[in-house]
Amino acid sequence: MALFTDVCRSVRTLLGQCQRSAAAAAWIHCQSSRKYSQAAPDQEPVVSDNEAINKAFVNRNPRNLELMALAIKDRGWATVWPSRQYYHRLVFRRTQHHITAEVFSSDSIDPVLSCSTKEWALKRELGSTRSVAACRAVGDVLAQRCREAGITRIVYREIPWKFRKEANQTFWTAMKEGGVTLGEQRQKFI
Repeated sequence: MALFTDVCRSVRTLLGQCQRSAAAAAWIHCQSSRKYSQAAPDQEPVVSDNEAINKAFVNRNPRNLELMALAIKDRGWATVWPSRQYYHRLVFRRTQHHITAEVFSSDSIDPVLSCSTKEWALKRELGSTRSVAACRAVGDVLAQRCREAGITRIVYREIPWKFRKEANQTFWTAMKEGGVTLGEQRQKFI
């Protein structure tokens, strides 16, 4: 048994010496090759036409500044109601026969988005085109259309005695539950 242990120890020692000598030979070879190597010359950078930067930058997303609350809002006159200081405004109307909700941009007199119980797709699902349930349906559909159009914040101001009505409250709740915030960020001045 002692003889076997001595043989194992001598084999391990021999293998360790072989590994050390191989590593030393490789290191010496590397050092000698470094003496004869030279640094690569600096190459001029190649400019591709694809990487050229246009001097006139055009923002392709005109709503980008709006979303960051940096775009300029029209302040209008102090005596004007409702205020003209908004990016998008929501108008909710109830007539004798129908309910209409429209989203207006600050620089347009035509609505950007609209939803009404006059639309056949909505009218055929409702029992009445003027009820509280119709207000809820118009709010749900308009909120979905706003999200699809990328409009997530809208100003909604209503006369207080009209806003207290159950129909207006239901419409307001449906818009909020649909993922639209009914209020805009304050404008940032930089």
